[in-house]
Amino acid sequence: MKKVLILEDEENIRSFVVINLKRAGYEAIEAGTGMEALDKLRENPDIHVAILDIMLPDIDGFEVCRRIRANNKHMGIIMLTARTQEMDKITGLMTGADDYVTKPFSPAELTARIDALYRRIGGDTTVDPELLKQGPFVMNTRNHTLEKSGNRVRLTQVEYAILKLFMLNPGRALSREDILSSVWGREYEGELKIVDVNIRRLRIKIEDDTTNPTYITTVWGYGYKWGA
Repeated sequence: MKKVLILEDEENIRSFVVINLKRAGYEAIEAGTGMEALDKLRENPDIHVAILDIMLPDIDGFEVCRRIRANNKHMGIIMLTARTQEMDKITGLMTGADDYVTKPFSPAELTARIDALYRRIGGDTTVDPELLKQGPFVMNTRNHTLEKSGNRVRLTQVEYAILKLFMLNPGRALSREDILSSVWGREYEGELKIVDVNIRRLRIKIEDDTTNPTYITTVWGYGYKWGA
C-alpha cells in the first residue's frame, strides 16, 4: 500500500485527511509536530508523498520541507496553506514543495493532487530517448538525472518534469497552460503561478545569471522557451 505522511497539528483536520486517504487506498502516517514528522520519515523510508501544514507547535512546515529536500529530491511534497496567505504558497514552492492545497479543501482535490504526484514519481509511460543532450546539459531519462558541464544538478520531480518537457521541445514556446497540463495533469485545478515559481527555482539551479537567463527565456504574455 502506498504511504503518505500527513503533518497537521490540528487533530480534527488530521483525522479527516487520514479517513479520506484510507478510502482512496493510501496508508496514512500521522505526525502532529515537525520533529515527529522527520522521525516518521526516517522510520518509513518508503513514504513517497508528504502533506505538510505550515503552522506547527515547534518548527514550521517550511523548515520541515527544507530538511526533507536537503536529503530527498524525489519525494512529492504538498503544502497546506491558508487561502488568504498568498506568500505562504510562494514560500512553500520556493522551499521545495511540489504543490499546495488551500484550506478549506475537499477530499477529492487533495486525493487528486496526491495521485498526480505518485504518477509522476512512478515515471512516465511514454518511451523517450535515454539521453537528452543540449548545450552543456545531459539528461538521463532512465535515471531521472541532469548534469550541466559534467556536474550533477539536483532537481525535484516537478523540476525534472518541467525541464524534460523543455528539452523534448527545444526552441518551442510553451504556454503556462501547456506546462501546467503536461506536468501537473489535465485534471489539475490549481493556479498558473505554480509554473512561474517552479521556473524561478529551475533558473536558480541551471542559469549562469538568473537576472539574465539564457536557457529558459520568458515569452512575454505567453510562457517560456528552452534555448540551450
